[in-house]
Amino acid sequence: MGFPDRIERTVEVAHPPATVWAALTTAEGLGTWFGNEATIDLRPGGSARMTWTDGHAADMRVERVEEPAVFGFTWHIFGLPDEDPRRTYVEFTLEPVGTGTRLTVVESGFAQLPEDTFRTAFDGNTKGWASELGELVDYLDAA
Repeated sequence: MGFPDRIERTVEVAHPPATVWAALTTAEGLGTWFGNEATIDLRPGGSARMTWTDGHAADMRVERVEEPAVFGFTWHIFGLPDEDPRRTYVEFTLEPVGTGTRLTVVESGFAQLPEDTFRTAFDGNTKGWASELGELVDYLDAA
């Protein structure tokens, strides 16, 4: 049985690409809408880390930086043990639309998982992106 390999979500926001880019690629932005605190070394091969007040943390490796249009990173797959080396790739694409931005996020790499862990990771991240993109819009609108 083949599994979907990717989650894709698109939102249109009433903010220019430069504003959305800053929300995605700065410690201040990531640490407000995505986590509770963040660090980022914004260059291919750089590291980023987000932490939450509940003690959860996410370590990322920056893979692609094409300001202000494409930002990509890899990170640990939800539901797998911390020591598991498999990662998914997340890519944000920003496209100017009028005075705003069409933001698309694609997370891929789920097909590498066995059936018993696929559903946990895929469903968890599908719900997660819906929630997180809503928080991103709220963050941008409040700024």
